[in-house]
Amino acid sequence: MKYDSKMKGTPVVKYDSKMNARGGRLASALSLVTCLLWAGAALGQNTERPVKMKDLPPTVQTTVREQSKGAVVRGLSMETDNGQTFYEVSLRVRGRIRDVTMDTNGNVIEIEEQVTLASLPPAARAEIVRQAGKGRILLVESIKKNDAIVAYEAHVRAAGKISEIKVDPDGKPVAQ
Repeated sequence: MKYDSKMKGTPVVKYDSKMNARGGRLASALSLVTCLLWAGAALGQNTERPVKMKDLPPTVQTTVREQSKGAVVRGLSMETDNGQTFYEVSLRVRGRIRDVTMDTNGNVIEIEEQVTLASLPPAARAEIVRQAGKGRILLVESIKKNDAIVAYEAHVRAAGKISEIKVDPDGKPVAQ
């Protein structure tokens, strides 16, 4: 870190003109979605809180270590939903986000992984684009359960609001 010689001990922050503005907007949108999810939790829909590795049951720690090989751990959380406890590790893998949800025994329940819209089956892609209308598709994720993709979820900004569209691999809407 560089320091300004005129202001002893004050770090100098330089703007990197090569920063991808699109990536910055995506990060802002994801932050907003995260805030909205936290707000939903605060309203009693579920409870989610950050945790540390040492706070996880040993079986969950083992699964986190296995799932995070070759990835950067972005965060860990514990969620209670309808009386059941789940753990989630958020990872960055080859520049993309992957969230792995586990039960208290360390069994993987669900994997949400960032994908491109172009990689979706044609029917799923067409339905997401149709539902998004004039909205901007910010992020698309595949949702896997038992090693099979069961749905695709798109985060869309329209009229200043962010919403989610969820469809199955055949393009049929999935209840949220």
